[in-house]
Order: sequence, then structure tokens, then C-alpha cells
Amino acid sequence: MASTTQLCNALGQPVGFPVNDWQTPSLPSVAGLQGRYCCVEKLDADTHGIELFNAFMKDTDEANWTYLPYGPFATQAGFQEWLSSVAGTTDPFFHVIIDSRTGKAVGVASYLRIDPANATIEVGHIHFSPLMQRQPVATECMYLMMKRVFEELGYRRYEWKCDSLNQPSCRAAQRLGFSYEGLFRQATMYKGRNRDTAWYSVIDSEWPRLKTAFEQWLAPGNFQQSGQQIASLASFRQ
Repeated sequence: MASTTQLCNALGQPVGFPVNDWQTPSLPSVAGLQGRYCCVEKLDADTHGIELFNAFMKDTDEANWTYLPYGPFATQAGFQEWLSSVAGTTDPFFHVIIDSRTGKAVGVASYLRIDPANATIEVGHIHFSPLMQRQPVATECMYLMMKRVFEELGYRRYEWKCDSLNQPSCRAAQRLGFSYEGLFRQATMYKGRNRDTAWYSVIDSEWPRLKTAFEQWLAPGNFQQSGQQIASLASFRQ
């Protein structure tokens, strides 16, 4: 793909490459996404509330709530109230992750900052309970959501943003194939403290290579009987 410095206008000034064949992408669908290890579907507070609360309660030191602008919740009632407030929104559009082995809700993630006019969309509000951390389900749900963005909906850019101090999130973005783009200093405030925001992205031209790597990593033959991976996700992108 040509870079912005390789094209010039009639005055000889560098300009971005043309996007003549692009069509405005669709808004995210409410249809579920089915994988081998999990399914991703629209969050329903009444259906998923108790299972999610029980799953998140397994994070006994509540560390997983540190970089989220809400939580932790001391009671199921308080959690249910918050869950109900976000389950009906369209931006962010919350999804629940269901573990295929147990049929239980084990985490949430959302699409947000949905901008069809510029074909950009972000993934965020990612909260994986201990039941899915370091498991294939955690990678597969991110693969399924990314696949929908590029293949089904037709977006050009998929974003990941997080507190720059949230090193697990930064490492996760890079592991999943997002490229670091920079630091937005004092970008926002939450829970009474400053947030410098780290920006990451994947663009549509990168998706085919990432898709191949995801599918090779997720294949059953890449895991030992214990569930331990044989080859890393990054190794399949080389």
C-alpha cells in the first residue's frame, strides 16, 4: 500500500492515498459469534448477571478492576445495577463471553467509539475473569470480535486504548497484533486520578496475516493435553 509521502497532488504536495472503493461500514450486529472455545454474544443483564458476578468475585484481591472506570462491586445487587445500565447501550456495545466447556459467562468486552463515517471502531471495557485468563477462550473472543470488524462490518481501523500504567493490557494488545501508536498525556481522569492513554491499532491491510496467525494458534494441535500452548501467537506472525 502506498504511503502518504508517495502520492502528490497537482501542486506537488504530499497527500494520502485514495480510498475510492471504500463503502461506509455497518454498525455492529447483535448476532452471536461462535468459536471453538467460546461464543460472544450481546450482554443481557438478567441472563448473565449472576454468572458474571460470581466469575469476577474469583478475583479476590480485586486487581482486575484497577484500570476500569467503575467497580469493584461489593454486592451482586450493586453489580447488577451497573450491568443493567450498560447492557442496553449501543456505544459502548457490551458483549459477554461464554465458555463453551461450561456454558457459563466468564467475561465482557465491548465495541465503542463506533465511527462508520471514518470506518474506525475500538475494542474496550475488556474484563476477563480468572476463569478465562491465560486460556484459549481469552484469545479466541478477541479474534472473533476482530474478525467481525474487518470481514463482516468492513471497518478500516480497529483501536485499543488503555492506561499506560496498565502493563498487562499493553502486553495483551501487542500480543494480539496491535501496533503501538503513541501516548496521549493527561488524556482523561477516572477514579480521581490521571490517565495517560496508550494507543494501539490494527488496520485492514494487516488483518489477513493476523487472521492466519490466530487460526494457527487456536488450532487444537497447538495445545498439549494439559492445555499449555506449544507455539506462541507471535511465532505464527513471523
